[in-house]
Amino acid sequence: MPTYLDFEQPIAELEGKIEELRHLPNAGDLNIAEEVARLQQKADKLLRQIYGKLSPWQKTLVARHIERPHFSDYVAGLIEDYTPLAGDRLYADDRAIQGGLGRFRGRSVLLLVMRRARRPPACSIIGAWPSPRAIARPSG
Repeated sequence: MPTYLDFEQPIAELEGKIEELRHLPNAGDLNIAEEVARLQQKADKLLRQIYGKLSPWQKTLVARHIERPHFSDYVAGLIEDYTPLAGDRLYADDRAIQGGLGRFRGRSVLLLVMRRARRPPACSIIGAWPSPRAIARPSG
């Protein structure tokens, strides 16, 4: 069951109705598939409307959402031949930094995410190697 933010509740209600309809036995005079398609179109339109005018705080909530994609999700879905890099020169792993080498669409890439305590990720570095643009620096 997905987790919805407060401003997503109208979408949650529509998707709940869609799920209820999908679990109904097919009634001869009621076309459930048409009603599901109609409600799905309505939910999609509502999603575009809501996300088209998010406040800065709502965008922050989306970025911190419990079901947001994480570094490992991107690696699993996009990167081939991933080799994680670990260690902090004192023979220990630093859980605040995740990174490694891999291939994206046949090109070698370096991936790195740095985290600061009690804050969302400070920066994300994803680039083709050896490119001068491969490393991005966090602002501020």
